[in-house]
Amino acid sequence: MKRLHVHVGVEDIDRSVTFYSTLFDVEPTVRKDDYAKWMLDDPRVNFAISAGNHAAKGIEHLGIQAENDEELAEVYGRLKAADRPVLEEGATTCCYAKSEKSWIADPDGVVWEAFFTNGEATVYGDSPALTALSDNAAENVCCAPAMPAAKVACRG
Repeated sequence: MKRLHVHVGVEDIDRSVTFYSTLFDVEPTVRKDDYAKWMLDDPRVNFAISAGNHAAKGIEHLGIQAENDEELAEVYGRLKAADRPVLEEGATTCCYAKSEKSWIADPDGVVWEAFFTNGEATVYGDSPALTALSDNAAENVCCAPAMPAAKVACRG
């Protein structure tokens, strides 16, 4: 079963961890100096926050997290059918995790990622140039790979 992903940039990671832990009534599943993630089952969401150089304040992006390769292939098919440019990042390290992912922006510029996490990492990872997909995307933020605009292909 897929899971909604929400990533929010925050100013004060400790204050935000306290707030969201209280709101969700559970401590984060992953906690680093600049990052925290809650894998919630009710509602079924992967909610992450990051601070510092990784984050622009506010909602950075939304996403759909697949639980296996088959679900990811299904979601990738939907991205391609959406007739919008898709940034195919592939295998990457982001948010202290190893993942396979692609990115798309909706018609109003809201950036979405589709991904399957297949391992942990000891480093935060890289971020792509999401500004190739949307003018709304902040530069140098979490989870988006540095790729030239030529790598973004419209699928149809």
